[in-house]
Amino acid sequence: MDFEALHSANFKLLDDTVSDWTSMLTKLQSLKKDAHDGLQGKALKADWAGDNAVIGREFVGKTAGEFGDALTQATSIRDIMLDTRDELKTQQRLLKDAIERGRGKNLTVTANGGGFTVRENPDKKAPNGQSDVNGLRDELQGILNTATEIDSSAATSLKALVDLTDHGFSDAVYKDRDSAANAVKEAEKLAAIAKKKPEDLTPADFDALDAGLGKYSGDPIFAEHFASTVGPKGTLDLWAGLNEMPKNRDVFPDRHEKYAELQKNLSLTLATATQTDTPEMSRWKYDMVNLADQPLSKNSTTFGAQVMSNLMRWGNFDDQFLKDYGTKLIDTEKKMSDNGRHVPIGWQRMGMDPYLNRTSTDSGSDPMTGFLKALSNSPDAATDFFNADFGTKDEDHDFEEDADGNGKNEKRELSNFDYLLEERHWPQEQDDKGKDSIEGRNNLAQALEAATTGHPAGELPTANTPPHNADQAKLVTDIFQSVSEKPERLTKNGFMSDSMGQIAAEYMPDIHRGLHPAKTDVSTLFPVAGTPAALSEQDITRFLYTVGQNPEGYAAVNVGQHSYTSSLMEHHFAHPTSHLPDENFSVNENLKKSIEDIARVSGEIEGTIGAGRAYANEVEGGAKDEEFNSAIESASTWVSSGVGIGIGLATAPAAGPGGAVAGGLAGTAADEILGALTEGLMKDSTEEVIYRNGKEINDTKESTYKLIEAAAEKAGENAKNPSPHIVSAAATAAESGFTNAQSMVTDYCNGQGIPKQLEKEK
Repeated sequence: MDFEALHSANFKLLDDTVSDWTSMLTKLQSLKKDAHDGLQGKALKADWAGDNAVIGREFVGKTAGEFGDALTQATSIRDIMLDTRDELKTQQRLLKDAIERGRGKNLTVTANGGGFTVRENPDKKAPNGQSDVNGLRDELQGILNTATEIDSSAATSLKALVDLTDHGFSDAVYKDRDSAANAVKEAEKLAAIAKKKPEDLTPADFDALDAGLGKYSGDPIFAEHFASTVGPKGTLDLWAGLNEMPKNRDVFPDRHEKYAELQKNLSLTLATATQTDTPEMSRWKYDMVNLADQPLSKNSTTFGAQVMSNLMRWGNFDDQFLKDYGTKLIDTEKKMSDNGRHVPIGWQRMGMDPYLNRTSTDSGSDPMTGFLKALSNSPDAATDFFNADFGTKDEDHDFEEDADGNGKNEKRELSNFDYLLEERHWPQEQDDKGKDSIEGRNNLAQALEAATTGHPAGELPTANTPPHNADQAKLVTDIFQSVSEKPERLTKNGFMSDSMGQIAAEYMPDIHRGLHPAKTDVSTLFPVAGTPAALSEQDITRFLYTVGQNPEGYAAVNVGQHSYTSSLMEHHFAHPTSHLPDENFSVNENLKKSIEDIARVSGEIEGTIGAGRAYANEVEGGAKDEEFNSAIESASTWVSSGVGIGIGLATAPAAGPGGAVAGGLAGTAADEILGALTEGLMKDSTEEVIYRNGKEINDTKESTYKLIEAAAEKAGENAKNPSPHIVSAAATAAESGFTNAQSMVTDYCNGQGIPKQLEKEK
């Protein structure tokens, strides 16, 4: 910074700019509130259906979110400018104070072009002569250097902040110039370490990388600057090099226990970086995709995808990057497996291959494992990936089916879902204990959970989760049909059932519709805001029966079903004319019919998963019964989260996920029912605890209709429209539905193992 520029600076323009931005914050705060409470709030309560519900609500939600991001970015800009102004004013004051002190020592400071000159007064010398001249000169230059750094870093920070997004606004938060400037400095420092040759890295370098990435992984400016500086090839070489033992004789022996931590921190940093839209990161993403099918070097057998997939197991990666990467990964796998005819040979770990994953679950040689984990955190990308084509009828592959039932097999079309769940030859993998790894298929289940529910796997829906769209609904239909066709796809991989159970829980309206015999009035009886999944009675029965054989799957469906049923009953008690407004019958008679229909279908669902539970206990000799009860109790997250799968408390027919939705549970019938269920405290009139013993199918049956009866009673009371007559009818209908489920299981599941079958075979 020029001496004269700082000395004579007039900060009024900067003062006015800071003031203008502060005023803008007030306006944006008001707009954000209007968008959230008004625009988005009304959209969530609106009586929309079909594509309008999905597209309209999602658009409104994103638009409302942009107002919040605009406020966040404007606040960061104001704070950086405010901090910069104050720091420059401080440097100006220090400059003038130093000049004034110089005068007291008979020193004169004059501007000289962009610089300055310090001289002794000709008529009176400085007390310490040239030493005083040099001291003042150095002090003034230090002040100018500091001011230059402040000015330069402010410009860099503001540009970096604004460049983070190509469209819209960034949600990055920076409270002052220093925080943004430090992000750039730290990124440059750590990038310099990351670009070293692997054999030159030291334990101290490793520690610096691990600590720095752990601290700044969520900082967009840092992440973008680090990733773009290291580059895509440098990123791959870093992680691969660290895991090549001959190259790391210093680092690996001392730091191998912290490799998993660095892997996570590097993954989180890259995920944050991909969410930015700078030209440098756009190029990074493009180049990384193109490196996926390339060996790391001329003599390497490790491909880019094998490294990168292990650096995307954590964090939320950019959707378009995941889509492009997934397309390249599938194309590469098709070449390696001869279009799915055998195991993709490049992904099978050989003896000397490096361990690219450090979580102990698998070696990391199969890149599909890490990629599927990334999809489990990115729902939209997961939906697109699974619905994309793997192979067409015109391609050279061996996948056939008798589509028209004429007894002749023909080539079939496969989606990525079809290939991964049904046809893929998974490379042999082991965990750190030498056991067969389940990580790949488990990540597949989690990715499917995200793809169908619209939120990351392992989380619960919120009131802001968009209604299910057509692509999600199609995928759910495919899942039910696939498991129905070959239940061993789940029974041989029971660890996948927790995700499958969660999917079923969040598609309760669709399941109820599929099991309800009358199809003309389901839209008002079981409202769905988005696109419903087309589920047949047979597929539902076989799917639920299969999932019900796993404790976690059973618990998810059970808790989800009771949550939905309780909320749905409360809705109809509160709005008795919303379904069957038949003038030939009284309002209460119509309401009784609605509640009976709900209870009957609920009984069928509980009877179906109850049969699955009973069969699993027969196979295990009753040993798994405790696991089932424990799984139900552990499902208390549904209650503690305050969110349930129901239709919400709004008067609109639906709002939220699946249209049937996530609503607040506090004070509702679902709140009481789930609380009692998951705590194992629900008792009947004789004070006997129910849902404590599932060894016999009849025990589960009694528990079911008692709990549904209690749900109807609580729903009527909460809606201030109690009816003992309707409550009694609900219990009878639930018992009838449960009994009907046993017949359905016998009809649809015969051949895959059903309750009591083992005893008959003895």
